[in-house]
Amino acid sequence: MISSMTAFARKEYRGELGEISWELRSVNHRYLEMFLRLPEELRVLETAVREKISARLGRGKLDVGLKFKSGELAESNLRVNRRMVEQLVSADQEVASMLHVDSYLKPLELLRWPGVLQEEERDFTPVKQQAMELLESALESLVESRQREGSRLAEIVLQRSRAMQEQVKGVRELMPEVLKEVKARIQERLLEVMEALDENRLEQEMALLAQRLDVAEEMDRLEAHLEEVERVLNADEPVGRRLDFLMQELNREANTLTSKSSNVEVTRLAVEMKVLIEQMREQIQNIE
Repeated sequence: MISSMTAFARKEYRGELGEISWELRSVNHRYLEMFLRLPEELRVLETAVREKISARLGRGKLDVGLKFKSGELAESNLRVNRRMVEQLVSADQEVASMLHVDSYLKPLELLRWPGVLQEEERDFTPVKQQAMELLESALESLVESRQREGSRLAEIVLQRSRAMQEQVKGVRELMPEVLKEVKARIQERLLEVMEALDENRLEQEMALLAQRLDVAEEMDRLEAHLEEVERVLNADEPVGRRLDFLMQELNREANTLTSKSSNVEVTRLAVEMKVLIEQMREQIQNIE
């Protein structure tokens, strides 16, 4: 299925683990390129995140953001260093005794002392698991969005391709009349200069002129490339690069047709072909 490279997805989790949210933004790019923004507590997930995204997407420039806010399970993760408190109280009493004064050490002063309050190391395993499950959901949403947009792009390209097929058909229908007109002009011109031309030279010039005017090969190649465009649009794989190459080939044949044209209507059709090719190319830039 054709996929666009332009999409957005956001998924959130709110529960006892806290608040977790993923934001994925994707735009067109020649390759798959990721920019990750992860909170310090979950930075260890970076490799796993890259692998998971790479398994689902082939091309695109992705801005990936993860936000995390601790929940109820993380509220009571402080503990008092009892050994340090005992040492501080003992030292306070000893100094007070030496100075023959009462101790003025208060509980809040003890709590402010570095090392008295210690933060227990939290096990982030459940948070990591939840974050990765949520990423899978966000990726699924992103892929679906890319496919919906890709379906619209494929329809536009297909419409332009079929319109171009009509232009090619129009040129084929015109060519017998064009060649007839050219032949008449040549014969008229030959009557004027025949006496001054060598017979062998005349045959060579006629052959060269016929070759320059013959666009049958260009028509055949244009039709073959347009058939390939339709086949590729139905492929179940990333096809953006293939379509881009086909646009280059179509443009090459349209340019050759323009250069060979000796008829105003054929030239007009060739120019319309190039317009259609450019319109297809613009859409293909966003196809994965």
